[in-house]
Amino acid sequence: MQAFLFILTPLFPAVCAALCWFLPALSGKTARNRFVMAALTISVLIVIALCLTGDGAITLFSIMDSLPVVMASDTLGRLFALLFAAMWLNSGAFSFGYMAHDNAQRRFYTFYLLTLSALLGLCFAGTLVTMYLCFEMLTLFSVALVLHTMSKEAVAAGVKYLLYSIAGAMMGLFGVFFFTAKATTPLFVPGGTLSVEAVQGAQPLLLAVLFVTIVGFGTKAGMFPMHGWLPTAHPIAPAPASAVLSGVITKAGVLCIIRVLYYVVGPDFVRGTWVQTALIALSLITVFMGSMMALQTGGLKKRLAYSSVSQVSYVLFGLFMLTDLSFHGALLHVVFHSVMKNALFLCAGAIIVKTGITEVAGLRGIGKRMPATLWCFTLASVSLIGVPPLCGFFSKWQLAQGAIASGIPEFGWLGPVVLLVSALLTAGYLMPICIDGFFPGHAHGEAVAELTPCEVGWRMLVPLIVLAALTLILGLCPSLVEGAIASISASVL
Repeated sequence: MQAFLFILTPLFPAVCAALCWFLPALSGKTARNRFVMAALTISVLIVIALCLTGDGAITLFSIMDSLPVVMASDTLGRLFALLFAAMWLNSGAFSFGYMAHDNAQRRFYTFYLLTLSALLGLCFAGTLVTMYLCFEMLTLFSVALVLHTMSKEAVAAGVKYLLYSIAGAMMGLFGVFFFTAKATTPLFVPGGTLSVEAVQGAQPLLLAVLFVTIVGFGTKAGMFPMHGWLPTAHPIAPAPASAVLSGVITKAGVLCIIRVLYYVVGPDFVRGTWVQTALIALSLITVFMGSMMALQTGGLKKRLAYSSVSQVSYVLFGLFMLTDLSFHGALLHVVFHSVMKNALFLCAGAIIVKTGITEVAGLRGIGKRMPATLWCFTLASVSLIGVPPLCGFFSKWQLAQGAIASGIPEFGWLGPVVLLVSALLTAGYLMPICIDGFFPGHAHGEAVAELTPCEVGWRMLVPLIVLAALTLILGLCPSLVEGAIASISASVL
């Protein structure tokens, strides 16, 4: 049964994507929406069914004797797969209202389902080669979401996304070649798989290769200096695609980094080396830089995109500290950031589709016109800042505690300081939207324009409410995900 589910999990959304494109019966909007909703719901159920079967692995085929393509289920893969599938379902449900008047819905939903297929394959990849193949497919499928409108700006953003992603993947492929040859087994093993013979006398070379590999896979996570695609690609895509690009696909890069750092090389090999110092420094630079750029950006979606550059590097900072507490906080922030950022991007999409306003300066009084939407935006914003009892506070607290307890002289205090400054900057670029939205007052001495109500319909509002509610529920009950994270942490550290 498990072997069947391994094949079905990535295959089912891919088959549904093909049907969505080729089946004449799905040419109508209503029929297609129902089909896509059913496909996304069933995909979630299949992922749940596979997760319930526990650990296991299956070899699909072998490129060579030493290069098997393996699907495997472990706690880490199951956590990411459940998160990805759930967020994909939520954004998909929102998209039916958002895309109602779009003329290229068939193309959008075809590649939306194909991207989910690649993501689920990535979650259950059991070897570096399998992970790399899924990573490349993810790039090729998701670039269509960026290109969706086919405007001049969208094409430029899509090309930039593709070039950055290919460059990052090539850097990652260098590590795949190198570490596969130096490992005792091609399979992922908690704690690492490098052979003793490979490590002896070759540590400088191995560390250099690791650094290049991490930076390469960090491209998808938006880590400096490979972050340039993210603020360009995310704002230009339709809001449901922006939400999953920022809240989900960036985590694909995080997953690849975890696999390389904790399941192939091993944290003990990296701890205390120049690579750890360099990676922590890059993550903190990204945290601060992303927050500063968000503060200076006037476009609503671009501001949220720069925010993602900063917030995903909170996760990378926790992973690079290589301590139990920081690793725990990093995985918590993976889950919580996905919920918060999906909510923010979908709220932004709701505002744009109903009002046409894309600049922050034009949002004064929006809370009078779209109160429910702005309340959801506000709740997610306060959580992203890190205010208790919302979920963002809990993950950031764990990250700060992990840094302090790490014993690393420079970053034990610098890390929490940068996180705190970033939290203040986050308040600076999000809270004025909420305050001016609910209390418009007067702008430059002129009365605010007529505040005609234009709240979104229930099809778009329900996904927003679900995500906003989750920011509170997960903050009050982090134990809903802590059990799985504790299990992962115990196995690799």
